[in-house]
Amino acid sequence: MTIPRVPRVPRPGPSTRARVTEVNRGQIKERRDDLATEEPLEIRVQAGGKRRTLAITMRTPGADFELAAGFLYGEGVAGEDDIAAIGYCTDADVPAEARYNTVTVRLRRPRLPDLPGLDRHFMTSSACGVCGTATIDALRDRRPPLAPASGPRVSHETLSALPDRLRAAQSVFGKTGGLHAAGLFDAHGTALAVREDVGRHNAVDKLIGHVLLTGGLPLHDRILLVSGRSSYEILQKALSAGIPVVCAISAPSSLAVDLAREFGATLIGFLRGERFNIYTGATRIV
Repeated sequence: MTIPRVPRVPRPGPSTRARVTEVNRGQIKERRDDLATEEPLEIRVQAGGKRRTLAITMRTPGADFELAAGFLYGEGVAGEDDIAAIGYCTDADVPAEARYNTVTVRLRRPRLPDLPGLDRHFMTSSACGVCGTATIDALRDRRPPLAPASGPRVSHETLSALPDRLRAAQSVFGKTGGLHAAGLFDAHGTALAVREDVGRHNAVDKLIGHVLLTGGLPLHDRILLVSGRSSYEILQKALSAGIPVVCAISAPSSLAVDLAREFGATLIGFLRGERFNIYTGATRIV
């Protein structure tokens, strides 16, 4: 019997080379440039012998398993002990060129979760998360509000140092200049993990997925810093993981502030140098 040969497909990386024409003060030259890679990732879930596509998100390749795990955790599909295995999909219905863009998460459940999101395939861009009233209702069931005295006490000096420490850990951003980042820090400002992606939400999912797969949840004594703005979805993902302090280089949205206030989280925006705004939970800042 002849075994069919599976064609080898190059695995996409976080950056892609391109040729550009650079114009500088009237001088023109051709040079190489590095672009942040953006490709789709299809996330499938499998349980009880059945499998469905839950989402297709645009992302930067790298830490794909963490991204899938973090996304499922944030959406309430998979708990801390639900994931049995994660792998790239080699099913016959997946073209060879899409092999590294399709991830299947096998759950330790007798059947697929009964969630509205499984009744349809939804597309999320690299800039947008998946949100809705049902998601927040589920969050209220999973995570009670944080007590004002809970979580770390963080100094002004520690907060002011976080952006530079996040930037120093962004290796792909240094090449491309086109990626967001999410960093997890302890109360002393030590960087515990940093993940990059073209999408802020994906970077947070990768970070939380990393902690989930290493058994580190919940994160009741940690700080999250995102390189862009803090939105409703960013807060929802952080609160799902139990993170009490969320910081952003840019502005928060009104719904992010409302959510942080409801759940007792500390929300900081415009964290740049020694200047920042505390929108909620000022008692954790000393």
